[in-house]
Amino acid sequence: MTSKLPTLQQWVDEVAALTQPDAIHWCNGSDAEYQDLMDLMVADGTMSPLNQESYPNCYLHLSDPSDVARVEHLTYVCTESQEDAGPNNNWMSPAEAHARVDALFEGAMQGRTMYVIPYCMGPINSPYSRCGVEITDSKYVVANMKLMTRMGKKALARIERDGTFVNGLHSTGDLDPERRFIMHFPDELSIKSFGSGYGGNALLGKKCHALRIASYQARQEGWLAEHMLIVGLENPDGAVHYVACAFPSACGKTNLAMLIPPESMKGWKAWTLGDDIAWLHLDEDGVMRAINPESGYFGVVPGTNEKTNKNAFDMIHHNTIFTNVGRTADNKPWWEGKKSGTPARDWQGRAYDGTAGPAAHANSRFTVPATMP
Repeated sequence: MTSKLPTLQQWVDEVAALTQPDAIHWCNGSDAEYQDLMDLMVADGTMSPLNQESYPNCYLHLSDPSDVARVEHLTYVCTESQEDAGPNNNWMSPAEAHARVDALFEGAMQGRTMYVIPYCMGPINSPYSRCGVEITDSKYVVANMKLMTRMGKKALARIERDGTFVNGLHSTGDLDPERRFIMHFPDELSIKSFGSGYGGNALLGKKCHALRIASYQARQEGWLAEHMLIVGLENPDGAVHYVACAFPSACGKTNLAMLIPPESMKGWKAWTLGDDIAWLHLDEDGVMRAINPESGYFGVVPGTNEKTNKNAFDMIHHNTIFTNVGRTADNKPWWEGKKSGTPARDWQGRAYDGTAGPAAHANSRFTVPATMP
């Protein structure tokens, strides 16, 4: 498969020449493709099916112990002027950043398949959406991008129609923490990530595109990309309001976004539009509009139970990839705060006796689509 868009095809060819993969696969986004990838990961041991009676179509991935979270100190915004990177970001000049990371990518995909993932952040036909293409050598990344974004043929068609996209290059490399970088090039609408397979470092549509690069796009185009939940609220009289709220990480955005009105608030309704990122635009009448650029959830698991977040707890009983949780003797996922079950194995696959720390990593995650099964 190739692309009808010359700039996209040229970039894919250049990356293949640099990284030297054994094969190239253009992702179509189909359910069959997803299942094929899961089967391949089960076969090579990077994914384990969970109890399919209690957790249908759910799997467990255990990552390298050195690769369990975002690495802020190795994450850079690369602009010609350091001032343009902002006061809260690490900065490196584009020339130095390209030279350092390209040296790592040279030959990095030998013996591996190179996956080309066209994706759309936001509804495919929305004028507020923006598209990207991630190239990766990680089947785990492809599977998560399937759940988190609108990816595949429809996204590629929009990219070819619009003629523009954010390009993201990723390789897990050898997972050496000393050979790990996440580089952003806003002026080039480009991302390069090497040496990590963890969510925010490797799923380039998420923080890298939807917040960092999108913030640059938003500034150029007159809108905002924010770290905000979006929730819809309807009072007993039928009046509907939408609220966007900004909290730092680990302060409860997902729990608030998925709230269920208590019995004391009869007649109130609430529904989740997004739990992490909001893109805000003024429409032609000057009314603020918000979209959630993602189409799935990448949430922290510990502490999630029927009381703290019933919607999330119910949702992750099917069609979910769990990362770095423990498991019970009957092969169900387990995490601290679940309020049911007993762990038999911890997040590193070791027999659990409670003496070597928690069964689930504190940053263990679920990846689940926002659509109903």
